[in-house]
Amino acid sequence: MRESDYQFIRDLVYERSRINLGPDKRELVTARLGKRLRAMQLASISDYCSFLRTPGAKDEVANLIDVISTNHTYFFRESHHFEYLQTKILPEFAGRRRAECWPDLKVWSAASSSGEEPYSLAVTIAETLPALAADWAWHIDATDISHNVLDRARAAIYNEEGVVGHVPPLLVAKYFQRGFGPQEGKYRVKPVLQEHVTFSYLNLIDGPFRFSQPYHLILCRNVMIYFDRPTQEELIGKLAGQLVPGGYLLVGHSESLTSIRHSLTMVGPAIYRRSLSVKP
Repeated sequence: MRESDYQFIRDLVYERSRINLGPDKRELVTARLGKRLRAMQLASISDYCSFLRTPGAKDEVANLIDVISTNHTYFFRESHHFEYLQTKILPEFAGRRRAECWPDLKVWSAASSSGEEPYSLAVTIAETLPALAADWAWHIDATDISHNVLDRARAAIYNEEGVVGHVPPLLVAKYFQRGFGPQEGKYRVKPVLQEHVTFSYLNLIDGPFRFSQPYHLILCRNVMIYFDRPTQEELIGKLAGQLVPGGYLLVGHSESLTSIRHSLTMVGPAIYRRSLSVKP
């Protein structure tokens, strides 16, 4: 890849997604763009860049973001978060629910990738909430910038090693359907969980969020590591503004907020809370 082509790709990806590709990512980007060159039957990355400059390239820019985005995830990744949700956050919320007139529990998985995170949340809530507030409705909004991984998340079908290797056996039996015949080696999330999760496209850096209600819990994990500091500060400010007073934000364990300005209070490893005294 020519330096001028790489700089063009870097600038375009940053403009559309704020993903900050450093000079050390050139080889990785070259490898990932091979998929798009084959799909479009283009001979070179220079030809691909020329196409991206045309007025009709809007859909292809979305494909570019798809192939550049890193979507590595698995069920119950960073398990401490799910343990904290079960033992601390959900009991606290159940206690506050009636006093603060919460009609339902609203959770947002802000970078849901192929669905393992929101479905892990759904398992945790389904296992915990009935004993605390059996009549309390709950829902998870799951968003991502990649249309491809959203399609996979909506299908809710996962390889056996991705499920059995990370989900306890009793929960596998309770919340997953095992495939047979052509689907041997696959597991599908059961409707009892799927009905609580809605997947939709969202670019986190596109203007203000327009949600109808604030969230009690937001997970935005392993996303900020791809952003520069100004983008991180902008995103955290927007996420904090979407929390109810006393709501929680969970970030990735490799993502510290200590070096950026924010209004949240750290209450545990990669766990932050909005003040109770602010109005949503």
